[in-house]
Amino acid sequence: MALKMNVPNIACDDCAATITESIHVVEPEAKVDVDVKAKTVTVEAASSEESIKQAIVAAGYHIEDYQ
Repeated sequence: MALKMNVPNIACDDCAATITESIHVVEPEAKVDVDVKAKTVTVEAASSEESIKQAIVAAGYHIEDYQ
C-alpha cells in the first residue's frame, strides 16, 4: 500500500527522522519518504493505513484531515 499524507508540523530533518523511526516501529520494512519542504510523508508498507497514521500521531505530529 502506498500512502501520501500532508503533515503540516514537519519543521526539520529531525522531524523527518522521528516520523521515519515511528513508522519503522510499526513496520521495520516500510519505505518512508519525508519531504520537509513540501510537508509530506509518503509510505509504502504492508501495514494498514490506520496503523501508519497512528504511529505518526503518536510521535507528536498532525496529519491533515485526520482526527
